[in-house]
Amino acid sequence: MKQAKQTNPLILLAVLLLGIFIGVAGGAVSGGAAALYITSRQAATLPTAQPILTSAGASNLPAQPAAASTSPQTSDASVAAVQKVGPAVVTVLNHGEQSSGSGSGVIVSDQGYIITNNHVVDGARTLAVVFADNSRRDAQLVGTDPLNDVAVIKVEGTLPGVAIIGDAATLQPGETVLAIGSPLGDFRNTVTSGVVSALNRSVSSMEGLIQTDAAINSGNSGGPLINLRGEVVGLNTLVLRGDSSGFGSEAAPVEGLGFAVPSTIFRSVADQLIAHGTVHYPYLGVSYVAIDGELAAAQNLPVQNGALVRNSQRGRPAVEPGSAADQAGIQTGDIIVAVNDTRLDYNTSLRQLLLRHAPGDTISITILRDGQEQRLQVTLGERPNT
Repeated sequence: MKQAKQTNPLILLAVLLLGIFIGVAGGAVSGGAAALYITSRQAATLPTAQPILTSAGASNLPAQPAAASTSPQTSDASVAAVQKVGPAVVTVLNHGEQSSGSGSGVIVSDQGYIITNNHVVDGARTLAVVFADNSRRDAQLVGTDPLNDVAVIKVEGTLPGVAIIGDAATLQPGETVLAIGSPLGDFRNTVTSGVVSALNRSVSSMEGLIQTDAAINSGNSGGPLINLRGEVVGLNTLVLRGDSSGFGSEAAPVEGLGFAVPSTIFRSVADQLIAHGTVHYPYLGVSYVAIDGELAAAQNLPVQNGALVRNSQRGRPAVEPGSAADQAGIQTGDIIVAVNDTRLDYNTSLRQLLLRHAPGDTISITILRDGQEQRLQVTLGERPNT
């Protein structure tokens, strides 16, 4: 009988391990392929998820945070606005009898009319402007309005640009604005940015001002305050510092308190100065104080807004004898609450409403007297020059 040949145990072990490896690997590949096939089949049969929409077409699901694009958009709008208005901004040179000074201005007419502040041209013997390209040209004074610190001057010849006047009535606190001017008279066409801090501010005898935190320095006076559409909405006129009389203190410097005459005021003033060389203001003939919450609480007044008719701190009577107010029957202690149905409020002063009218206009004034509102017809007079 022939003896069977013995197999080496090491070879058998190697073959066994190889078989196990092939089985496991093959199973994994085939299992993965099967899983991929099943998943793709399920995905093909599942419906696509749809957003839940309201009747207006907006999703009820929480919106994903938008990409941070506000800053680039604002920056682009600022650049475009400055490029639009910048060529029309000028430095105004005031050469007086004993001293010289400078301010800013903006061209608002293709006929060469430039608006600036009254205090920029006050006392001038000669006037000149320097354009953005540093070219210089003589200018002539057209007219001034000390009451609202507005003046108009004029240049002849080709103009580098003309600015568009916007509507300050559309401004909102928090809205971005830009100031362009020549601080210190040397840094021509400097641009600063800020926001509308508040509206209808009163500083000294001036009312209805735009408050902004855009940096304004000496030399910026008369320069434009513009919105991001490249429209002039204000004339930068003053800034409060820590040493301003009655405001702040030298020990605590005040910053970011700039004020501009709104276009709702300077536009009509400029139109009159161009047409007549002077401004004819309507005149009611009352002394008053604007009512706010603090005054209302201190004097137990029945309203939070309005104009309380009373004697002025300078000794002027509450109602001037023979004035339009006197003839209409307005009395000391009356509270003016509306003009032609427009109510006085935080953003609307009596002066603003009166400046919408001309001397000789007949308007309706609503007063509050003894807890009852009354409507009076008033024919406005003309403000004296003094």
